[in-house]
Amino acid sequence: MATQEPNVLLTGGPGFLPDTERLRYVPDTARKFRLLNGNRWEHFEPTPRRVREQGREVVVFIWSRHTYVAE
Repeated sequence: MATQEPNVLLTGGPGFLPDTERLRYVPDTARKFRLLNGNRWEHFEPTPRRVREQGREVVVFIWSRHTYVAE
């Protein structure tokens, strides 16, 4: 399986996510994205902003909230 090229930059939110993991691939850059962090989901939303990272233009996502995993 081919590796997907990073297409978003995750910004804001708790400090759990190191800078090295904020640039990543998201299948649909027009929809909200959530990332599992222990027992909760960190929610990020796309913005109209674009930046250049590692030679490519990526969509800036901003942290909006977290929710807990249902048991």
